[in-house]
Amino acid sequence: MQVTAIAQTLSLVALIYGTLFFSAAQAENLVGRVITIVDGDTLTLQDAQQRQYLIRLIGIDAPELSQAFGQQAKTKLSILALNQQATAHCAPIDPNHPVICAVTVHGNNIGLAQIQNGMAWWYRVNASALSVQAQSDYRQAEFEAKIHRFGLWDSKNPTPPWQWRHGRLDD
Repeated sequence: MQVTAIAQTLSLVALIYGTLFFSAAQAENLVGRVITIVDGDTLTLQDAQQRQYLIRLIGIDAPELSQAFGQQAKTKLSILALNQQATAHCAPIDPNHPVICAVTVHGNNIGLAQIQNGMAWWYRVNASALSVQAQSDYRQAEFEAKIHRFGLWDSKNPTPPWQWRHGRLDD
């Protein structure tokens, strides 16, 4: 009975938090354990019914695994989230598209943490569902990481993954 009360409380907190993160209508919330880290901006969440969701973190783009800082970004995300309980505040889920979410672990937004640690870029392309405040937080986090030369910002002219992927397609 106590577990049910905790689950209801967590669901209520997730719902409230989700509405703060997303400005678009009808965000969906998932609660579960992070079971896999794919790369610096993608993970797998498994819910209580054992359903698995491949989730791309909204508002960030981390280096590809074979790109400079790709492995470091994956390692940092693993430290932040692997085997942890998480809540994902997702843009409306469409089974034909990847699930794009803001994910929190222990109340901390792990996508924002990746930017703060210099392990990802603020990625405006998939961030339109974020609230204006969240977008401002992501933008500010990238600015701070740049000026403090955290992570990938310690290298000279790091190549954003969207440009790196484009260059690989041209080869």
